[in-house]
Amino acid sequence: MIHPYLSDIYIYPVKSLAGIRMSTWQVTTTGFKYDRKWMLVDNDHQFLSQRRLPKMALIKTAVSDSELQLSAPGMSELTLALEPTAGEILNCTIWHDQLDTLAVSTLADSWFSRFLGIHCRLVYQPDTSIRPVNPNFAKPEDHTAFSDGFPFLLISENSLEALNQAMQLDLAMTRFRPNLVVSGCGSYAEDSWREIMIGDISFRLPKPCSRCAVPTIDPNTGVTGKEPLTTLNRLRKWQNKVYFGQNALHNQCGVLSVNDKINIIATGSLQPPLS
Repeated sequence: MIHPYLSDIYIYPVKSLAGIRMSTWQVTTTGFKYDRKWMLVDNDHQFLSQRRLPKMALIKTAVSDSELQLSAPGMSELTLALEPTAGEILNCTIWHDQLDTLAVSTLADSWFSRFLGIHCRLVYQPDTSIRPVNPNFAKPEDHTAFSDGFPFLLISENSLEALNQAMQLDLAMTRFRPNLVVSGCGSYAEDSWREIMIGDISFRLPKPCSRCAVPTIDPNTGVTGKEPLTTLNRLRKWQNKVYFGQNALHNQCGVLSVNDKINIIATGSLQPPLS
């Protein structure tokens, strides 16, 4: 019998930009270290994402010991400090939350504005700025950075394989922007998981992930298509939303590595409740 295991790790330092594949990575209070600790905002200090600017998918990110590196077609590389300590304080809005952020630099602002063709600013979440997770699904001590709502998104490889078979396509996992990719389980097995252990860290999976238009954007070209939303609407729709993957909350900090064994601690009814 094949045992579930962690097959891939991804972090997304800047919200809605390209992610980075890691073999081992640290888990902090808000999720993976540096995961969505930066985001772009418009003139009204509202967050920006690929939903509004698909071209954001073309901006690549990398991290070194001390720097965040950004690159984009036709642009010189931009290098920023990994731990910003000073900057103008901007109160920014992400979905229903407002929190104080640090403006990173005017150089970064002009770099992103030039590439995206819209005036925008890059902001960073300092450790003093706490963003709780929705209390309907979380404990008071559960925090996140600039994710849509939860510190982690988990998807199994076989779920994507099943979806690709239904679409007769071969879409990459990167379209769905998971943090945790799981192998060694059946397709959509994660729909019934409620508590799991990955390595030495335990997770709660309180809510399936409802999907927006971002997975329809080809991360290599920034071009928007119809899939996978067309097929998800046919196969994975519940209460007027479509679902793929599970949101997850961690109970401890620590380190995760690819090939870490996954133990299923508790299961429940399918979420979403699809047969």
